[in-house]
Amino acid sequence: MFQEKHTTLESLLAAVRACRACEAELPLGPRPILRAAASARILVVGQAPGARVHRSGIPWDDPSGARLRAWMGIGEDVFYDESRIAIIPMGYCYPGRGRGGDLPPRRECARLWLDALLEKLPTIELTLLIGQHAQRHFLGRRRKPSLAATVEAWREYAPAFIPLPHPSPRNTPWLQRHPGFEGRMLPELRRRVRAALRVAGSGRGDDVLRQPIAR
Repeated sequence: MFQEKHTTLESLLAAVRACRACEAELPLGPRPILRAAASARILVVGQAPGARVHRSGIPWDDPSGARLRAWMGIGEDVFYDESRIAIIPMGYCYPGRGRGGDLPPRRECARLWLDALLEKLPTIELTLLIGQHAQRHFLGRRRKPSLAATVEAWREYAPAFIPLPHPSPRNTPWLQRHPGFEGRMLPELRRRVRAALRVAGSGRGDDVLRQPIAR
């Protein structure tokens, strides 16, 4: 199944959503959650769906997603427009909970599917790497010793990548300890998002942006 060559992104996405490779290890069963279209210019790479997203089947359908959209300066209509924004986490199914919160994304997802998915997204201009799992995979040895240092060094990864902390409410203390993130980085993030959406050819690069929600 995994070696099959898919000629279209649509057939590949159907195969990913039918994947049962980790079924025996998933407490709520498999429900791969991702969205993409070949025309997308922004790629959002997070960790893995939480229990709430597993239930709804909608990526970032939780307070973390609300904060992420506020950081990006866009509303749900743009965020969930897969012709503009692809959403492919490092793990596609809810991995369950451990002692400190949700378990890390399972490695099988990236090993089996990620390269093939990326090959079928030829117009990506900007990839948001949310959390250490995405940063480790995409940045490799270029990643700094800590997430804070990687985020602080975001200019080194331009123009292809912007590393971000996870927008979970549980990370509010991190944001409070690093006030420069919101003061210096978020304006640049919104500028880059605006530019990528404008490149997408809609002609609506400015009006798709929403005022960020106060958090």
